[in-house]
Amino acid sequence: MSEFAPYYRRHVFFCVNNREDGSVCCAKSGSQQMRDYAKAKIKSLGLAGKGEIRVNMSGCLDRCEEGPTIVVYPEGIWYTYVDQDDIDEIIQEHLLHGRIVERLRI
Repeated sequence: MSEFAPYYRRHVFFCVNNREDGSVCCAKSGSQQMRDYAKAKIKSLGLAGKGEIRVNMSGCLDRCEEGPTIVVYPEGIWYTYVDQDDIDEIIQEHLLHGRIVERLRI
């Protein structure tokens, strides 16, 4: 067991990778806009910063065929999403209350 507390309670990575060859990728599904939306929402809830929730973008997470991808740590739970309602549900259920959103899990 580590003697150090995690810097963030939860760390969320949105794949925003754009594949130049035209193949399926998260960027073509609006992942940058959804990441920006999630980051602003977490900030508006007063949950951003040390000891709270961090929303980051990442390069390719290599699951593009399953839809735009998010991974939440420390749990290592992977999600896909369609719209802001799905992002709101992930924030409300998983990030705030620790309940995995099974219908969006990949």
